[in-house]
Amino acid sequence: MIDINATLVAQMLNFLILVVILRLVAYKPIVRMLKEREDRIAGSIKKADDDAAEAEAVLNDYKAQLATARTKAQAIMDKAEKRARDEHTAKLQETNVEINQLKEAAQQQIQRERSQAVEQLKGQMVALSMAAAHKIVSKNMDAAENEALISEFIDQLDKDKIGDLPC
Repeated sequence: MIDINATLVAQMLNFLILVVILRLVAYKPIVRMLKEREDRIAGSIKKADDDAAEAEAVLNDYKAQLATARTKAQAIMDKAEKRARDEHTAKLQETNVEINQLKEAAQQQIQRERSQAVEQLKGQMVALSMAAAHKIVSKNMDAAENEALISEFIDQLDKDKIGDLPC
């Protein structure tokens, strides 16, 4: 059995005094230090969670800004493409108008030159015909009758054709 003697009581009393001293000196500071550490860790976790939430908000904001920028860029590109198409169409129409004007001017010039050539040809034919007729009929008719006869002949030719070209 257990023998209770003064040594056991002194040991128990020493143990209790040690526990009280350790409680006052070591236990409370250790508990306080552990509590402070727990609070720091909880604060760090809360700060990390807040930072993560803020980073997520900033990321979402950047994504929204990026989407807006892409939309604006696409709108600008579409507008530029439309402007380029419109300018191309306008230039094409302008070029077609110029081409048509040049064609019309060329056709008018060709018609004028053709008419001028026909008139020159008529004059040359009149002169040749007059010279030929003058030799043939030089003594039968006067110059006015010769010219009237030749002009009538040339007018008759004009009604049909002069050379291979229609009049």
